[in-house]
Amino acid sequence: MPDLHDWSAAELSAAYAARKLSPVEATKAVVAHIARWEPHLNALYAYDPERALAAARGSEARWQRGAALSPLDGVPVTIKENIATKGTPVPLGTAATELVPAAEDAPPAARLAEAGCVLLAKTTMPDYGMLSSGLSTFHALARNPWDLTKNPGGSSAGAGAAAAAGYGPLHVGTDIGGSIRLPAGWCGVVGLKPSNGRVPIKPPYIGRVAGPMTRTVTDAALMMAALARPDWRDTTSLPPAAIDWSDLDVDVKGLRIGVLLEAGWGLPPAAAIVGAVQAAARLFEAAGARVEPLAPFLTEEMAEGINLFWRVRSWIDLSALPRERSDKVLPYIREWASVGERTGAAALFHGFSQIAALREAAVAACQPFDFVLSPVSPVGTYPAEWASPTNDPATTMQHIGFTLPFNMSEQPAASVPCGHDAAGLPIGLQLIGRRHDDLGVLRLARAFERLRPASALRPWPRPPAAR
Repeated sequence: MPDLHDWSAAELSAAYAARKLSPVEATKAVVAHIARWEPHLNALYAYDPERALAAARGSEARWQRGAALSPLDGVPVTIKENIATKGTPVPLGTAATELVPAAEDAPPAARLAEAGCVLLAKTTMPDYGMLSSGLSTFHALARNPWDLTKNPGGSSAGAGAAAAAGYGPLHVGTDIGGSIRLPAGWCGVVGLKPSNGRVPIKPPYIGRVAGPMTRTVTDAALMMAALARPDWRDTTSLPPAAIDWSDLDVDVKGLRIGVLLEAGWGLPPAAAIVGAVQAAARLFEAAGARVEPLAPFLTEEMAEGINLFWRVRSWIDLSALPRERSDKVLPYIREWASVGERTGAAALFHGFSQIAALREAAVAACQPFDFVLSPVSPVGTYPAEWASPTNDPATTMQHIGFTLPFNMSEQPAASVPCGHDAAGLPIGLQLIGRRHDDLGVLRLARAFERLRPASALRPWPRPPAAR
């Protein structure tokens, strides 16, 4: 059996139900493991092991009297820092934020609390979530457990690192351009960006979603059963849907699968990443799927227009801060946003209009296929201290060409580990479905887990030996 901190949520739930294991035992094991890892990773914020153990004792009592709140009752969980939990300040990754305790749980946190999950901690993120990096002016620098000199990616940086390091089985991230899938890919875990509105979030924003980051697809589906419930506080929330998230079996024979190997904009994909995606496509083809190439549809005008819109929006937000606070924002972010000062209304409107243009292009390109495969990122991870793969504000978004389209199109997309590069670092495979077919994406991801040879993945990283 694996070490207790490595148990999946499905394994923990079954053991709790059979009275073979207590949530207290599981939580103590995770807390002890975090003590070995966290000084190296800096993945956590507002970590409170005593609170977690108290919650575990409450869960233990519920299981003992046959009154568990859900299958996830007593399962350890972390929640990204920008998802409010009552009583904890939400710094948004930046020293510029005034630390005011949150008045209530945001929808994802509320659903997991209702399910009885044991909240270990919040997880770290970069300033305002605007970087694919663990670099922050508020949190200590987050690192990738596969190689401590490398970046976990972001903006769900701490969540990706925590999932790979074994800080319990369940983690929640957010994603507006790749912020779940990119760290999932670079940290070698499963990350699901649901359809917009499937998992209510507060505050909602164009393309912004919350979703699970786990080590297995089954655990991601278990989380979705708790998270995917309507909440009036999200004005984009989808209506109730009778989805059996446990029904993950699918025969891929006859499925039409497109393979997108060029994004159409941004950094060119590395040969090792292209090769890993092609190998995954061959597995599906051997299992009876019809696999066909998909031509790139993202254009420079679309990508740079959306980037400009984000830069202006950030400049407006930063300009509204008192000088003593705006000066605390990461200089890289301030430089990236500074273009907003010299952007006119016509250019801003054109940039905003590219959201709709990309949405139309993505949906049309994917429509002939049941699913689409692509890289998550065109490149592997990079130095931990960098703000992005290029470390240049002028090109800071050029690694999101494969992920950005599906935030704008509101299509579900998952990152699933499919191999490692020559340096032993993980490579993520992105699986994209049609709008609202979140279960279909999870089913395809589970099918890939079964098709993927055991030799494709390496053992989970372990904390450095104590000196």
